[in-house]
Amino acid sequence: MQAIENSIDGVQGAAQSRQDAPPLPFIVLICGVATIGGFLFGFDSGVINGTVTGLQQAFNSNTAGTGFNVASMLLGCAVGAFFAGRLADLWGRKTLLLISAVLFVISAWGSGIATSSPEFVFYRILGGLAVGAASVMSPAYISEIAPAAIRGRLITINQIAIISGLFAAFVSNYWLANVAGSAVNEWWMGYNAWRWMFWIEIAPATLFFLALLLIPESPRYLVLSKQTSRATAVLRKLYGEAAVAQKLESIRESVAGDHRPRMSDLLEGTGQRLGKVRKIVWVGIGLAVFQQLVGINVVFYYGAVLWQAVGFSEADALMINIISGAVSIAACLITMALIDRIGRKPLLLVGSIGMAVTLGLVAFAFANSSLVDGKLQLSQSMGLLALIAANAYVFFFNGSWGPAMWTMLGEMFPNQIRGSGLAVSGLAQWVANFGITMTFPIMLTGIGLAGAYGIYTLFALLSIAFVIYMVHETKGLELEQMRG
Repeated sequence: MQAIENSIDGVQGAAQSRQDAPPLPFIVLICGVATIGGFLFGFDSGVINGTVTGLQQAFNSNTAGTGFNVASMLLGCAVGAFFAGRLADLWGRKTLLLISAVLFVISAWGSGIATSSPEFVFYRILGGLAVGAASVMSPAYISEIAPAAIRGRLITINQIAIISGLFAAFVSNYWLANVAGSAVNEWWMGYNAWRWMFWIEIAPATLFFLALLLIPESPRYLVLSKQTSRATAVLRKLYGEAAVAQKLESIRESVAGDHRPRMSDLLEGTGQRLGKVRKIVWVGIGLAVFQQLVGINVVFYYGAVLWQAVGFSEADALMINIISGAVSIAACLITMALIDRIGRKPLLLVGSIGMAVTLGLVAFAFANSSLVDGKLQLSQSMGLLALIAANAYVFFFNGSWGPAMWTMLGEMFPNQIRGSGLAVSGLAQWVANFGITMTFPIMLTGIGLAGAYGIYTLFALLSIAFVIYMVHETKGLELEQMRG
């Protein structure tokens, strides 16, 4: 009889456990909506590549003017990343994502309809604001919604979405240019194909906005803004009735009771006794900056230019870019399977070591190139080494620093300073991105490809020491356990 009673109790306990367990499909669906922001981040960054010739002809711009038309988005990205974190503490994470969706729509429409460079730059900066906001808010929202056990995997999906957005933009641009005969030719309704390249983005941006209306606000933000009843309702949907009280109390204990989040929370001390910047803030800035200083965006922004500079044909250079994109997605999928098992720090460390070795090999191959008719040429062996090493570098980056940096920034800051910490780190990330993007053409003509990749190798080596001595593991920790 006792055995039967124990069996019944076990079945009831299991049923209760299932009832109280987090509804993972619902959580995954919510986080999937947030990753549309990552997709648009990638699409908006990549779409400009196919429109350069059209911009030059439409606006009669010189090289410098065209360069600014292309780079203007990065200015908006830096501003958007900085203010999104702060405004998210005032208005909410979901609200900032909704605003970014609206800006994506306006920017896509305006960039395509623009009739002058100043008008085009205005709309591209609006798009940059959206990209900057989405770059920090999508992973932050996911981190505040997802259970600790699968948080890393869900945030990694955002990195896959970014790469998928870039790939979708390249495919869209290629298809439109192909059916119209050229990006500068008229296609549909009398408009040039390059304008439609921007307008294609309106569809996923509108989907993003509509889907955001259906998901809840972050419960951490609701507690921060003292909307306890709404926070309780969201926590109940996410984690089940049994976990609500404990979750609510732990979030409350992790935030200051006397004031809402503010920038001064990034400093040590309280009141009139504020001191130096918290160590965790410098770690966030370091992660954000090192992710760019290893030169990854040189591959994504200048891939075709880079490979043609050492003798590959245009067709081969474009094919290498496609291979790099496939390698990136494969690396992210592997990371998604590992990040919640082995942790963030080991991935970062392996990635730094791998990038240092592969970047060094690329620099060595370029250093052994020869000058033929004013152009660099690689021997067959050096060309093969450069190709394999460069794709191995892309693999190591997207298997580590690509997704792991965004994962850590979204989760490493305590609740009280998450918005402000993301604001400062996001600004640093986009400023570093702008610096690397602008300096590569200068280094290409000054110290050459070998010198440029030698510098990126040095930063990869420095990142090894940074990970070992500055970065602390966050795997499996609840956000309320993060310490500043």
